[in-house]
Amino acid sequence: MIPKTSLCLVAVVACLSVPAGPGFAQAPVPSYVVDSRALASASTSELRTLVDRFTLDREAINRSWDTPYSPERAVRLKAFLAGWRTQLGQMAFEKLSQDGKVDFLLLLNRIGREEARLARDEKLLAETAPLLPFATRIIGLDDARRRMGSIDAKAAASSMAALAGEIARTRKSIEDGLGADAGPGRVRTSRVIGLRSAQMAVRLERALTEWFSYYNGYDPLFTWWAAQPFKKADDSLKAYAKFLRESVVGARDGEADPIVGDPIGRDALRADLAFEMIPYSPDELVAIGEREFAWCEAEMKKAARDMGFGDDWKAALEKVKTLHVEPGRQSDLIRDQALEAIAFLEKRDLVTIPPLARDMWRIEMMSPARQKVNPFFTGGEVISVSFPTDGMEHEDKLMSLRGNNIHFARATVHHELVPGHHLQGFMADRYNPHRQLFSTPFYGEGWSLYWEMLLWDLGFPQSAENRVGMLFWRMHRAARIIFSLKFHLGQMTPQECIDFLVDRVGHERANATAEVRRSFNGSYPPLYQAAYMIGGLQLRALSKELVGSGRLTWRQFHDAVLQANEMPIEMLRALLTRQPLTPAFGSSWKF
Repeated sequence: MIPKTSLCLVAVVACLSVPAGPGFAQAPVPSYVVDSRALASASTSELRTLVDRFTLDREAINRSWDTPYSPERAVRLKAFLAGWRTQLGQMAFEKLSQDGKVDFLLLLNRIGREEARLARDEKLLAETAPLLPFATRIIGLDDARRRMGSIDAKAAASSMAALAGEIARTRKSIEDGLGADAGPGRVRTSRVIGLRSAQMAVRLERALTEWFSYYNGYDPLFTWWAAQPFKKADDSLKAYAKFLRESVVGARDGEADPIVGDPIGRDALRADLAFEMIPYSPDELVAIGEREFAWCEAEMKKAARDMGFGDDWKAALEKVKTLHVEPGRQSDLIRDQALEAIAFLEKRDLVTIPPLARDMWRIEMMSPARQKVNPFFTGGEVISVSFPTDGMEHEDKLMSLRGNNIHFARATVHHELVPGHHLQGFMADRYNPHRQLFSTPFYGEGWSLYWEMLLWDLGFPQSAENRVGMLFWRMHRAARIIFSLKFHLGQMTPQECIDFLVDRVGHERANATAEVRRSFNGSYPPLYQAAYMIGGLQLRALSKELVGSGRLTWRQFHDAVLQANEMPIEMLRALLTRQPLTPAFGSSWKF
């Protein structure tokens, strides 16, 4: 039996007088008091300070050596990681508490992940070397500045002049290589490597500008020598990045960039899954996604029958898409749906909701520019609501209304706020915050997706339309497993991913395009989109093990998960079940 670890927060409502504004009734202002016994009883780890130190030292290195792809930065990080690996190897693992052993294994796993990432970055850099042969010159200049060496202004000017020439020669060789009859000395490349090189060129241009600005105006001799050569080199680098995007990648001014992405391949996916402690192959996860997708389709047909559409669930889905609020009322809808979810949780005593967490979330409206990348709302302490604005084209307005209808919103407001990301983030800042170093989307997104599943099981959807809304998003998360992993396996193109979301899930095409762009634009790790449902299924299996067996109540389980903070779900399971651990721990849990 695991001891109860729920948060003992006591809210004391003080009848403090506040001025009542026009149209508003006077209301008491709550005062929030934390029971100090709750803080004392929270689980602690002997390695908490050690993990904090690792985080601070690693951040210091990354701040001091932030030039992208710097060999010197890589050398320092490798030495840093090797030193920490040695230090962990000298610890008496068997003498640690369960929390300490978990932190030991999490930190060791993080070190391995960072080492693998450095090796992968070196491989990617080698693949772009033919398109960026001048990168070492820029990086070398900036590394020398960070070593605080004295500058030779004349030599710096010569280096800038040489850089402009290198860029021009490289561009010419690529232009020649774009032809069908490319010969020796001409560079042949792909859209993937072209896009990666263009992105790296932009970052190198930023590093070059920072290097020049450091000396310019403060060292008169430097400015006299280097100003003109720098301007020529900087202009050449900007033009070169533009050339790569347009001529190699196929981007056009005034148009959305083509979705290219950067598939990492089977071996890299397997390595990433190992660090996430998921003992499944990419193909096995795709099979799980297809199984979950089939379940959603079967349930969609049931809901469609209840709505009078027979087995034509897509017709039922189209009907639900027309059920939206009037312009100006979307934020009211989100507010009411959030409060409905909180009331549902509190009535069933499912999870501790600290009064401050219950009251402090806010609503903001998403900008039209951001809606092009994320057509649906996002959440946390602030829920950013996506809804058409008066300046949008008519067709874009209609598409946004359909994609942000009443029942789609009701299915995900709790995902973003309570009990989802907002409650999760609130607790993560207050319980074992050192474990945010071990952040993983399988915990972060898996937690919110798990609640979508649990609320379905507990009867949260009240109508067939509610069920269609919840099933649409659940189907969408199953589809994310399928299309994201198949893309990285080289089995689907971005266009095929878009068509899959439109034809099989029922997305509006513009929304499907934005979803695929968001998935492959480089700001999300390759496993991120699969992590929603896979992480949710892991937590679902863990809840059945602990709550289904009667070892914990719902509240105890959910509070324990939140207070443990971020980590791979298999390690969370080891912590909550007090599984015997060794330094050689390996992933084996088939959830």
